[in-house]
Amino acid sequence: MTDTLIKNARLVNEDVIREVDVLIRNGRIERVDPEISAANAAVYDAKGNHLLPGLIDDQVHFREPGATHKGEIATESAAAIAGGITSFMEMPNVNPTTTTRTRLHEKYRLADRKSRANFAFYLGATNDNIDEIRALKAGEACGVKVFMGASTGNMLVDRPETLEKIFSSSPVPVVTHCEDTPTINANEQRFREKFGEDVPIELHPEIRSVEACYKSSSLAVELARRYGTRLHVLHLTTQRELALFEGKPLGQKQITAEACVHHLYFDDTHYAVKGGLIKCNPAIKSASDREALIRAVVDGLIDVVATDHAPHTWEEKQQTYFKMPSGLPLVQHALVSLLEHYHRGIFSLELIVRKSAHAPAEVFGVADRGFIREGYWADLVLVDLNRPFTVKRENVLYKCGWSPFDGETFHSSVMATWLNGVLAYNGHTVSDSVRGQRLQLDNYQAR
Repeated sequence: MTDTLIKNARLVNEDVIREVDVLIRNGRIERVDPEISAANAAVYDAKGNHLLPGLIDDQVHFREPGATHKGEIATESAAAIAGGITSFMEMPNVNPTTTTRTRLHEKYRLADRKSRANFAFYLGATNDNIDEIRALKAGEACGVKVFMGASTGNMLVDRPETLEKIFSSSPVPVVTHCEDTPTINANEQRFREKFGEDVPIELHPEIRSVEACYKSSSLAVELARRYGTRLHVLHLTTQRELALFEGKPLGQKQITAEACVHHLYFDDTHYAVKGGLIKCNPAIKSASDREALIRAVVDGLIDVVATDHAPHTWEEKQQTYFKMPSGLPLVQHALVSLLEHYHRGIFSLELIVRKSAHAPAEVFGVADRGFIREGYWADLVLVDLNRPFTVKRENVLYKCGWSPFDGETFHSSVMATWLNGVLAYNGHTVSDSVRGQRLQLDNYQAR
């Protein structure tokens, strides 16, 4: 492996911005200092642009196996690399569902061959697989995903006794999608009676309501407190839910929370233009909810920012309300959308790095990644904050071929991404030859 010397970078790492060179050797960061010399290294001139640790996305749906007409591990991880995301954690609601340790390891073998980024996978909970959950070993899964709301197949976990067993005995962090299904079903029935099958998309946040979210997330937090569970609550969408979480330092938290880039960027006024393209679960809600989420990221109530990348085909997204699937493709444009909050004076660069790289590494016990430190793997992303990037169909890398940001011009561009020390994206194309590694995790909780 050729040594690489990145010169003239503005490093954003651990709440500091400084001008440095970075020497990469054998895939890892050998040295971080001003004015490094290395006679045999290939030199990359960063030209004063900002160098960040590669983002770690703790929530993606790459659709393989079972729905590869929408996305594949290869295509979606390539899009992630182009967006500066170097590691991902993928969800279990594929087909067949990842609800046994055998299927979990089948996915790891698949990713070994195909993934362009580093990877880990969740084991999915069901009402009847508690023995599979209890059998998990250290690092075998990034967490146990509990859909406390409807999902694919039999992955709705709605029996109180099952939830108690999961929260009391999972040896790895419990990660939850929190929406209350009976509340949603009642709302659906009410609007179906009024509109039939073609419910206006603007009513989606009333169907997947604040009440549905709070009722479920408050239950998850209560169970975690009762059993001392390491809990991570995914994709918060409401101001009301924020009262469940604390703003203390991450290292002192047993319960953590995530927000997603689309819930920080869009609000319910965007349904009029975007329509079903921004239909997702939990729903994008009001402007006041979005503003509260942004404040919570700044104030530390929300610990991690991720994507919940979930591609569907364009044709699927043109259907009537109840037939139209929920989910947005996001990994390629997550970082540049977050940087818009920097350009608006809301998020600092240090905050963006903390929430999208440092914090997911800490929450999930990711070894030697998420920070730019000597000895760590060289997962890096270089961004030009003053080079506009316009999202167009022809530059979208998702297999589904579209983006909810279509036509949007962002202020910033991703100029390069290094994966395990190798230049995987040069600002134009993703390398066909670079492959990711399985994430090493120190997330086991003795019970």
